Amino acid sequence: MKEGVARFWREIPQRYNFLGNVCSSCDRVFFPPREACPFCRRKSMGKMKEQYLSGHGEVISYTVIHVGPEDFEEQVPYPVAIIQLDEGPRITGQIVDCDPDDVKIGMKVESTFRKIQQDGCSGAIYYGYKFLKSHNSNK
Repeated sequence: MKEGVARFWREIPQRYNFLGNVCSSCDRVFFPPREACPFCRRKSMGKMKEQYLSGHGEVISYTVIHVGPEDFEEQVPYPVAIIQLDEGPRITGQIVDCDPDDVKIGMKVESTFRKIQQDGCSGAIYYGYKFLKSHNSNK
């Protein structure tokens, strides 16, 4: 995972890492973390364990946004994809540093933390995960 966020903020695990959890009854992995496994129900209570996820995955579906919401108008067009992480969970994320025409189903991606937006009044910058085409991608 590429690091571009100040060390202080990176050390807040649930904010700047892919911190999910795994059910010790059925081994299913979840992101974001859950209190209980929806498959095991009662058997999983108290058996969910933290697990860091690699941030690597594959595009399984995507779209290109041509009319962005407020604060994102200047970024259009940009691709947003459903990504199947290597550990199993599916998440939605923006694909960056890639021409929208180059995004393909099956493309390997890796997470990076980037600026999402900046609060005009306080100047606070909000970061979150986005995805890059993986250096190991053949697609």
